[in-house]
Amino acid sequence: MKDQERGRRRGQGELEVQVLAALREASEPVSTGRVRERLGGTLAHTTVITILTRLLAKGAVTREKEGRTFVWTATADEAGLAALRMRRVLDGESDREAVLASFVTGLPPQDEQMLRTLLERAWEAEE
Repeated sequence: MKDQERGRRRGQGELEVQVLAALREASEPVSTGRVRERLGGTLAHTTVITILTRLLAKGAVTREKEGRTFVWTATADEAGLAALRMRRVLDGESDREAVLASFVTGLPPQDEQMLRTLLERAWEAEE
């Protein structure tokens, strides 16, 4: 059955966010099977493994060998995952300054002010 027949299509990154949320709700590292259960058990085991492996490559989760399986732990939340995506995009560009300048000039005034405040805080924390 196609996704459209079962319901709406998932947005890009939606499964990653759901998997991260399932891991963050766990009080200890969990297996792929437990992640699948926490997501409602409707996804294929291989789909969950694929999402976890992608999150591992992005640095959003860690895994440890436990017996014959791996257990997974979230190292990022939804905001952290978005930040990792933004960094990957930026890392893929040759002119980082131009990309950042274009990004900042396209921000609404309140977001630009928030960014300035966050940068000032980060600067002060380094001193």
